[in-house]
Amino acid sequence: MAVNVRHRDNVVILELNGKIFGPAALEFKRAFEEQIASCAGTPKFLVDFADVTIMGSSGLGALTGAYVSVEQKGGLVAIINVGPNIQNLMIRSKLVEQFEPFDSEEEAIDALNAE
Repeated sequence: MAVNVRHRDNVVILELNGKIFGPAALEFKRAFEEQIASCAGTPKFLVDFADVTIMGSSGLGALTGAYVSVEQKGGLVAIINVGPNIQNLMIRSKLVEQFEPFDSEEEAIDALNAE
């Protein structure tokens, strides 16, 4: 699994690539936590799942832990390009309400900056 980090309009965008389970979920969690720690002010994150082939419960746990950390700092997390595997995992885990998926990067960034 690889994580590409970029910034756009005061939003940290995490572009994920590969499979997110087992050790890769820990890598994802570490990368997210490093970005949270480096944020000044209100953290705003967009997680792009376009190139994620599969995510297990450990990956969902890493995402949820990061969400809680961002929320504790008064920040926001949005997601885009959620495939059926990840969407079904979120629905089964009843976490779909915390992670509203957006249709595009532009829409998600506009929503994050509107808050």
